[in-house]
Amino acid sequence: MSWRYEPDVFPISWNPSGAVVESFAPDFYLPELDLYVELTTLRQTLVRKKNRKLRLLRQLYPEIRIKLLYARDFEALMVKYGRVDFLIEMNGANGNNGNNGNGNGHGNGNGAKRARQPSPAREGVTP
Repeated sequence: MSWRYEPDVFPISWNPSGAVVESFAPDFYLPELDLYVELTTLRQTLVRKKNRKLRLLRQLYPEIRIKLLYARDFEALMVKYGRVDFLIEMNGANGNNGNNGNGNGHGNGNGAKRARQPSPAREGVTP
């Protein structure tokens, strides 16, 4: 399945002069499913903030399909697909189920209220 890493930035909050002050960049886009995926596996303390941003995104861009995966969802997928080794490695490298919180979904927009605003993207294919 093909995927793109943070290909789009969605403005979700503007100041009175119309400049974007907050935006949301979902972690992955799966073009074959026309689905964005946001992971909260790295810092569960950010879940409340991500849930708020996701609510705003859904209100402003109802045509965008997005799925939020929590740490437990990610762990269940790793177990289901036989990647327990990856979970152990990840937990060992990070001391727990997370990292330092970089890549928190704060993107920059140009003030235009439109979906799929391009940003530099990484692409890949997962078998």
